[in-house]
Amino acid sequence: MKKYIILFSILTTACSLKAQDDVYPAKPYKGKLFITGGTIHIGNGQIIEGGSVEVDNGKIVRVGAGLSAPSDAKVVDAKGKQVYPGLILPVTDLGLKEIGSGVRGSNDYQEISDIDPSIRSIVAYNTDSKVINTLKANGILLAGVTPQGGTISGSSTVVQLDAWNWEDAAYKMDNAIHINLPSFINRPRRGGGGGRFGGATPPSDPVKEALIKIDEIKTFLREAQAWNAEPNHKENNLKFESVKGLFTKEQKLFLHGDQVKQMLVAVDFVKEFGFDVTIVGGSESWLIADLLKQNNISVILQQTNALPTTEDDDYDQPFKTPAILQKAGVLFAINDEHEETRYRNLMFNAGVAAAHGLTKEQALQAITLNSAKILWRRQPNRLPRDRQGRQHRHQRRRHPRHAHQHHRARLHPGPRSQPRQQTNPALSSLHDQIRIIIKRRPPRQRGPPSAE
Repeated sequence: MKKYIILFSILTTACSLKAQDDVYPAKPYKGKLFITGGTIHIGNGQIIEGGSVEVDNGKIVRVGAGLSAPSDAKVVDAKGKQVYPGLILPVTDLGLKEIGSGVRGSNDYQEISDIDPSIRSIVAYNTDSKVINTLKANGILLAGVTPQGGTISGSSTVVQLDAWNWEDAAYKMDNAIHINLPSFINRPRRGGGGGRFGGATPPSDPVKEALIKIDEIKTFLREAQAWNAEPNHKENNLKFESVKGLFTKEQKLFLHGDQVKQMLVAVDFVKEFGFDVTIVGGSESWLIADLLKQNNISVILQQTNALPTTEDDDYDQPFKTPAILQKAGVLFAINDEHEETRYRNLMFNAGVAAAHGLTKEQALQAITLNSAKILWRRQPNRLPRDRQGRQHRHQRRRHPRHAHQHHRARLHPGPRSQPRQQTNPALSSLHDQIRIIIKRRPPRQRGPPSAE
């Protein structure tokens, strides 16, 4: 019996070691690698049959057909195989949320403050997350780690998933500031209940409340713009300094919202501040695709495999939205935010879009090249390695867990670019635009779907 127990222990240990082979981050690849004979999918719509990929010290240097392998390269025969680029998950709480409900110690994705752009998701990123390896096994190699909560949540960072710590994982530091736009509609509560003790909830005007909140956001941005325009300051203002990249085009502005009215606010932000804006969510973006294209606003579709946003939409509208944006020329990417599958179904979301109007290569582009263009539009042809940002990562901002403990008394120390007003004419025109757009919404199509 003792002999069998020892044998079982040896087998168990061997199997455990075998299962752990691909978990740890790989060492940097040294030397040359030449992959040849496969079907190369570039990610920009181009396919090379029997093509080759040359890698030098971990960096792709040549892709094409009829290439000759260097004499000192390791050659990999990919004949009969498909060669794809790494996939990109553009907006996610990966590494910030491990067990969403029940284990608070495994989560660090949300702060209690409402407007605090100085929150940095990267310093809370946990490279030991068990979810990361499931994504790598499914071809996802880059992810935009994003904070949540509040009105201005903070900055996201693009990470590469093969790293020992967050310093090594950081790929494009603080690439975007995230703002959660207020809802313009009242959503009914489940169960039909009223107030805290069962009483009726007092009626409210969601459009008015949303416009007030937007006015607060714009006031903050105007004050930050004026503060950053000054050459010298008597004291630091961490919040204003954190959004400086928006005005210098070193950072992008990600506005989270699904409603047409929220996307009209994004258009307003582009016209007033000139920001490089991306809509995150955008389930109703197909209604104003031409307007988004006109204002150079990109879209990250959070969940393609989903139910329609409203009862007036077609049953397959979420599946068709990518094709509508593609036809209108809107730069868009496909994401996966599903809490149950934990983001590993990204390629299946693209597959759904490919079955409803996109070509397979367009769907691939929506989870590779398009995501790269959205995350760092200034360098669309190559992936950046943010060395300068990594050198100064300890100097600029604090850990998000302690963000709410500082600068509470100095929210707006800088001079305002415009005096405060009781009413904002820009918001009135925006309100009119909202009403016009909603009136143009196409009527619901009744009856069974046509067989195509």
